[in-house]
Amino acid sequence: MSWRRICAADSVAERTLKKFEVDGIPVIIANYGEGFRAFPPVCPHMEEPLEESGFIEGKVLTCSKHLWQWDLGTTEMTGSETEKPMHFYEVKEENGDIHAFIESEHEYEFDEEDEMDDDDFFNS
Repeated sequence: MSWRRICAADSVAERTLKKFEVDGIPVIIANYGEGFRAFPPVCPHMEEPLEESGFIEGKVLTCSKHLWQWDLGTTEMTGSETEKPMHFYEVKEENGDIHAFIESEHEYEFDEEDEMDDDDFFNS
């Protein structure tokens, strides 16, 4: 693959996330106010869907499930809880559209978790 048009730039409001699919590959576009980032639609921690649990404050993307954070301006991990980097696709804005360079789907390796998830833990 190569550069792919994802969406019109004005279709992702400032400080929001929106999920798209390009050639069968799911991608989140984040508008952090100073630009755009593209990345897989799940948190690298426990596969939490970021279109539901992610939010942007300033330039920081936070997964509200376990408070992992990434600086969208620098793409670096931030916050004391974050243990894995986010995988980002290269992004450019051209003629009012957002494009991402997608060669293949970015995927994370997830740790094996105990049988009990957070909901089970708090309901026991």
